[in-house]
Amino acid sequence: MHAVLESLNDPEVWDDRKLSQTLNQERASLEKTINQLQTISNRLEDAQVLLELAINESDDETLSDLGTELQLCNTEISQLEIQRMFSGEMDTSNAFLDIQAGSGGTEAQDWANMLLRMYLRWCESNDFKAKLIETSAGEVAGIKSATIHISGNFAFGWLRTESGVHRLVRKSPFDSGNRRHTSFAAVFVSPEIEDNFEIDLDPSDLRIDVYRASGAGGQHVNTTESAVRITHLPSGTVVQCQNDRSQHKNKATAMKQMRARLFELEHQKRMDKAQAVEDTKADIGWGSQIRSYVLDKSRVKDLRTQIESSNPEAILDGNINKFLEASLKEGI
Repeated sequence: MHAVLESLNDPEVWDDRKLSQTLNQERASLEKTINQLQTISNRLEDAQVLLELAINESDDETLSDLGTELQLCNTEISQLEIQRMFSGEMDTSNAFLDIQAGSGGTEAQDWANMLLRMYLRWCESNDFKAKLIETSAGEVAGIKSATIHISGNFAFGWLRTESGVHRLVRKSPFDSGNRRHTSFAAVFVSPEIEDNFEIDLDPSDLRIDVYRASGAGGQHVNTTESAVRITHLPSGTVVQCQNDRSQHKNKATAMKQMRARLFELEHQKRMDKAQAVEDTKADIGWGSQIRSYVLDKSRVKDLRTQIESSNPEAILDGNINKFLEASLKEGI
């Protein structure tokens, strides 16, 4: 925290918009963690005082309350430990969560809608801002697809392990015979890729050549080495400028050109990266199931971590943190 504050006190940092934004975000995240730790520490100190009094007075009710309080503190500490596991490059990013109903018509489309509600409820319960940016209604009920934009601290880090196929087994409300049906829906979580990046040029990556300008411009243009050619060695990008009689002005213009060229190259890399993320959606086959929801047996099981719940109603109401935490701890 001290190093971040020192950096923010440096006036030159504020000349770099991207760096200052990153440091501010890191400061806010660290302040939140410090405040949480301080609050937990204060509660534990209070609990220790109450514990001594309760033991001396044989106060069973207070002892029971203290047990509950310690469990809450332990849960909050576990959550802070999980946040330390967000080491991925994009874990701090906002997220897009896509839901796609599988084959099976109304059954699958209703299941996709149940998953949509589950994630919206999870966002609401965990202080994430969710915005439904696309939805395609089902033919009879439910949805064919939906996309949610989720913003908040470590949104992508929390949800990235939810990508995969979710399987539902239940007695169908759409079947007059009340028979058991199996439905599938695919979930895909991707990070929001910022496009407000800037280009930092390392002087050691540049080769700058000067030469005599050619063409119109008068005697001075043709007889002095005022033209400038700049080569960006890592990418092989070349720009040149000979518009002005001043070599310095031509160099400044060429540097602007180089920044613009490299900006476009970086932008294309980001676009290619986003497309690669999009292309991986096609790789999610029905065989890549990550979680099974069997309603008539009251069982939800994560097939990767083997974590189970006997309360599917709570899970479908957004209480999925036990699954998210287990997958993060196992590094999935």
